[in-house]
Amino acid sequence: MSFIITRSDLLAPRKEQVDRLMPYLVRVLRDALGSVGKEVRLGNVSCVSAKRGWWTRQMKDEIWERGGGAWMVGKVNVGKSNLFECVFPKASRDKSDRALTGHVGQSVWRPCRMLEEPSSHLGFDSSLQYQQLQSDTATDNRLLPPPQPEKRFPIMPTVSHLPGTTASPIRIPFGSGKGELIDLPGLARATLEDHVLKDRRSDLVMRQRVKPEQYVIKPGQSLLIAGLIRITPQTPETTLLAYPFVPMSAHVTSTEKAIAISTQTGSSGVETIARSGVGDKMESAGTFMLRWDVTRQRAGPLTSASAAALSTRVLPFIVCAVDVLIEGCGWVELVAQVRKKDLEVVNGGPKFPAVQIWSPNGDYIGVRQPMNGWLLGGPNARSSDGSSGRKRPRRSMKGAKKNLKLAKLKSN
Repeated sequence: MSFIITRSDLLAPRKEQVDRLMPYLVRVLRDALGSVGKEVRLGNVSCVSAKRGWWTRQMKDEIWERGGGAWMVGKVNVGKSNLFECVFPKASRDKSDRALTGHVGQSVWRPCRMLEEPSSHLGFDSSLQYQQLQSDTATDNRLLPPPQPEKRFPIMPTVSHLPGTTASPIRIPFGSGKGELIDLPGLARATLEDHVLKDRRSDLVMRQRVKPEQYVIKPGQSLLIAGLIRITPQTPETTLLAYPFVPMSAHVTSTEKAIAISTQTGSSGVETIARSGVGDKMESAGTFMLRWDVTRQRAGPLTSASAAALSTRVLPFIVCAVDVLIEGCGWVELVAQVRKKDLEVVNGGPKFPAVQIWSPNGDYIGVRQPMNGWLLGGPNARSSDGSSGRKRPRRSMKGAKKNLKLAKLKSN
């Protein structure tokens, strides 16, 4: 089994940056696996991007070399069908011919059968075991539709941002019987779609990487995301920085006003995509601490090896952070800087700043170790003609007409 992280272009703007994130992604995956995470061997974790073509060639070659059945299992709207089209081994004529005829001087490859007839030389009667295996295999085959006829350019699964587009398993063989790639329907998961206006449900899907704005949340304020998610700091006299990596709009306002907007008890000009009646379902998803230390990454030239190169132990402050996950939408990076002497010690450890998060039914919220996505930058700004980078500014024309008239008078 291989763990494939799809749509990796949403994590960082460049492929090299995603490569450097691999140790972090493995740690997050171990944390998600719970108590058994430390015992699982995760040497088969890889990132791909069907949109940018990152690492799809390597995966296509691996599927071809392995052969057999390759099953794509995952939740809805994670990009399985899009990845299916990119990694399906559309064999060239030479590869297809080699799979059928083999090389000169080598044995010809033939597809093996899953079950063989019981042999008499085994020394025991295996007919009963054979019938049981045959019955089990027939039952398994009834769960899958028949595979498509093998073609050089088969019909691929439909790619859509709407969940449930792949309604049944899709089997496409390749390599003249060498193997087949199977796209399964997405596993259902809890999403915010049931609480969003029908004409705004497409706003929940992140189609390209978001370069967020920096929001400053002062004491007495809250961050409101599309009228559905409210993030309220619980530590007084602490200012938070928020970076919402979500395709929805965000707004910082007073906590009283944010409560009125999210519960739909007051009118405001703040944009909201929540449907009527969602305000009565707003509940607390929990209180979460910014418990990860990111001082080394956030201190700038103080800890940079090319500048002061100070150790974080000698600094009088600490920078802590957390990534707040919103199911099916994205995440919000929260960062706070506090003085070390102000950290209250509880149960032998510091009590970090905390936030309380409100959402419909108290669901759709989680936390993880921060990725520091804000430090990775974003897509380069492009001009109207599609070119990137700065251009030479327009030359000043101040006094140009006067100088032209003087030049004419001198020439006369």
